[in-house]
Amino acid sequence: MNAKKYLAEFIGTAALLCAVVGSGIMAETLSGGNNGVALIANTLATVFALYVLIEIFGPLSGAHFNPAVSLVMAYRAELPRSMLVGYIPAQFIGAALGAWLAHAMFDLEILQWSTKSRSGYGQLLAEAVASAGLIFVILRAPAAKSSTIVASYIGAAYWFTASTSFANPAAVLGRMLSNTFAGIHPGNALPFMAAELVGAFLGLALFQILRAEPANTK
Repeated sequence: MNAKKYLAEFIGTAALLCAVVGSGIMAETLSGGNNGVALIANTLATVFALYVLIEIFGPLSGAHFNPAVSLVMAYRAELPRSMLVGYIPAQFIGAALGAWLAHAMFDLEILQWSTKSRSGYGQLLAEAVASAGLIFVILRAPAAKSSTIVASYIGAAYWFTASTSFANPAAVLGRMLSNTFAGIHPGNALPFMAAELVGAFLGLALFQILRAEPANTK
C-alpha cells in the first residue's frame, strides 16, 4: 500500500515539474522575448496541471508533491513520520526526472544546470511568504475544493511574489537542473529551500492561531 503512495508522489511531482519546465520552454520560445507573456503562459499551464494532478493523486497519496507539505503533515500526524523516508525521496527524484523529461521532449540537452540567478532578501522573503500561504491554504481549504483553491493560490502567487512562488524544495531541485525560463542557479537553491521550510511552518503556526476553538459542550 505504501509503495503505491510513494509511486503516486513520484509520478505527480514528475508531472508537475514537467509541466512547469516544459511550459516555460514553450512560453519562452513563442513569446518573442516578452517575459510577461511567457510568465502568463507558464502560470496557466502550472495551474491547470496542478489542479488535475491534485484531483487524480489526492485520493492515493494526498497529492503533496512537496517535501515541505509532507513535513508539515507528518508534524500534524496526518502522515505517519515513517513514510517521510518514501515521500521525500520520491518527490525529489520525481522533480529531477520531470525536468529532464521536459528537456527530452523539446530536444534540449537533458543534463544541465541553470544559470538564472534568483538572489536577494526580497526573493527569500517571497519564498517564505509563498510557502506560508500555501500551507495555510492547504490546511484551511475544504477537502472537496482543495484542488481548485490550491491551484488558484499558486497561480496568484506566481504574480504577487518576487520569486514567482516556487514554494516547494523539490521544485527548486528540478528547476535548478534546467537552464531554461523556469530555472534557478544552484547557488541560490539551498537558501530558497530554507526559506520555504521556514515559511511552511509559519503557515502552520498561523493556521493553529486562527483555528476555531472546539464548541463548549458543558
